Amino acid sequence: MDSVPLRERLIFALDLPSPEDAKAWVERLEDQVRFFKVGFELFLAGGFPIVEWIQNRGAKVFLDLKLFDVPETVRRATAQIAKRHVALTTVHGNDAMLKAAVDAKGPVKILAVTALTSLDQGDLHDLGFHCTVEDLVLSRARRALALGCDGLISSGLEIPRVRREVKDGLLLVVPGIRPVANVDDQKRTVDPRQAFASGADHIVVGRPIRNAAHPERLVEEILEQIEKGLRERARILADE
Repeated sequence: MDSVPLRERLIFALDLPSPEDAKAWVERLEDQVRFFKVGFELFLAGGFPIVEWIQNRGAKVFLDLKLFDVPETVRRATAQIAKRHVALTTVHGNDAMLKAAVDAKGPVKILAVTALTSLDQGDLHDLGFHCTVEDLVLSRARRALALGCDGLISSGLEIPRVRREVKDGLLLVVPGIRPVANVDDQKRTVDPRQAFASGADHIVVGRPIRNAAHPERLVEEILEQIEKGLRERARILADE
């Protein structure tokens, strides 16, 4: 992933209620950011036309729908997504669902969701998991790699162990990035420098940029932090 342009390392989350809102943000940031996430809210409002609009401006799209259904439905849904040539999409399911998505993925990269960054240890206990968040993420990382997934969605807190124990072969995309003090529903967060120093390939940032007094300035600061993290990661790898 060393060849990835800096402007594609940051994925801007278009978690917005309308295509018009999304287009305004793409037009505002496209000189700085060339990768955009389309999630449930925007996809329900704009469908594939908003995906194609972004692609037609020369930017990449991460379609984050977190597919979870019977394997055949996941396979068919993934096949539909593959026709649209998005760069990344997500599956949030068991081994059979992940395998079904891999079998139909075509050119799109499949990311397995490990543990949502809005969940902490207490939430996992409430859901019936009797293990640490880190152990759950690592287990899912190993299974995803074995099943042929291209990468993971994972908190930056678990990335160091994933990189140590799973090594190369997985694309790591980190949400829950908070460049400043966290005041929202994300619980397991890191800053951009920490994420890339730990081994992230991409980060996803939405609300901190949208809510910033000067969004473009914050994007520049994030890009600078990404460069620092990548240099730190290179030093770590050189010392191993």
